[in-house]
Amino acid sequence: MNEGSMTTVGGDVPGAHTGVLARTASTIRVAAATATVSLAGVLVAAGPAGAVSAPNPPPAPPPGLDATANTFLGWLKWGGLVAGVLGLGICGIMMMVGRRNRSSTAVDGASGIPWVLGGLTVMSFASAIVGQVLT
Repeated sequence: MNEGSMTTVGGDVPGAHTGVLARTASTIRVAAATATVSLAGVLVAAGPAGAVSAPNPPPAPPPGLDATANTFLGWLKWGGLVAGVLGLGICGIMMMVGRRNRSSTAVDGASGIPWVLGGLTVMSFASAIVGQVLT
């Protein structure tokens, strides 16, 4: 392909494409101004003076599901307790077995302790964290 066969976007007239760019930029400025005015209207409507808030009812279980949910959450907590005891026990055994000539096993056991304690912490604070987020 030689240089003579290449054409510009606006044809052979230099600067013909600048009109398209100017119109596009003008359209973007108008859209941005409209969005700013709309956002300002929303912020004014949501201001503290005479603000209207969405309804925020307290959590309520579906009829008949309260006891089932409590049972399930109790089982989940029990499972977390058992997993925590097993996890700490396994970490301790790994540290004991890896004491002689298997130092990487001992290090893996010791590095697992913070993970087990972190999991137990999340399990114990789960209802408090969720309760704070939802209220």
